[in-house]
Amino acid sequence: MTTATLTPAQMGKLKNHVSLGQSVRNSFTMAYRGLLKVRRTPEQLIDVTVQPIIFTLMFGYLFGGAIGGSVAAYLPVLIPGILVQTVITGSVTTGVQLREDMDKGVFDRFKSLPIARIAPLAGALLADTVRYAIATTITLIMGVIMGWRPGGGFWHIVLAGVLVIACAWAISWIFAFFGVIARSASSVQGISFLILFPLTFLSNAFVPVNTLQPWLKTFVSFNPVSHLITAVRDLANSGTITGDLWIALLGAAIIVAIFAPLTVRAYMRKA
Repeated sequence: MTTATLTPAQMGKLKNHVSLGQSVRNSFTMAYRGLLKVRRTPEQLIDVTVQPIIFTLMFGYLFGGAIGGSVAAYLPVLIPGILVQTVITGSVTTGVQLREDMDKGVFDRFKSLPIARIAPLAGALLADTVRYAIATTITLIMGVIMGWRPGGGFWHIVLAGVLVIACAWAISWIFAFFGVIARSASSVQGISFLILFPLTFLSNAFVPVNTLQPWLKTFVSFNPVSHLITAVRDLANSGTITGDLWIALLGAAIIVAIFAPLTVRAYMRKA
């Protein structure tokens, strides 16, 4: 009795002929692997569990009286801003962990398996949506504990959360691209925060736009993060769907249209 072995060329040919259904199943398997990693190292969730609590308390009690007149009056402005900032910042982890797995040779081991080549990348992006959902839930609960009473109703709040998660998933393609092409995980993190800090802090997340300098007001008004925050505020606080929601979705679609092909192409070259 003999055992048949596949050569690297045959293995590559087999992967190239993986069906769409198997690619989807493999991607969800890789996503489950990502969730198992979180269970074994729960400290990976610090940025989406502890950070929203600290930021909500810190900004609420430090700036609530100065900006809103009181903490309760400031919360309808603050909570959507903290929500967007926390979830979008959490998307950086996608690129960092992707780079770490590639540096450790994890993806090299995946090459020897008869799975879709795209599955490890797709699985990582799918698994991180769970992290975004955790950050969204904790931020909203923290706001209610502090006295925030959104007037949009339950389903509009859910829609606001789904909107933030969808936009964060779209933005994670940018950092996944950095994760594939960068030389180290630390460089991915450095580049990512260099992009995110101006976008999140130079927005309407924490202060009224009309209090800013004219040049800064122009930047904030065109900042796509400002449109997302405004859309979340309108949904959560008043239950209204405005043009900012469609602008946020359009921006997310453009990001995916640009960075998804770039990321997949760069990844497939190395996979």
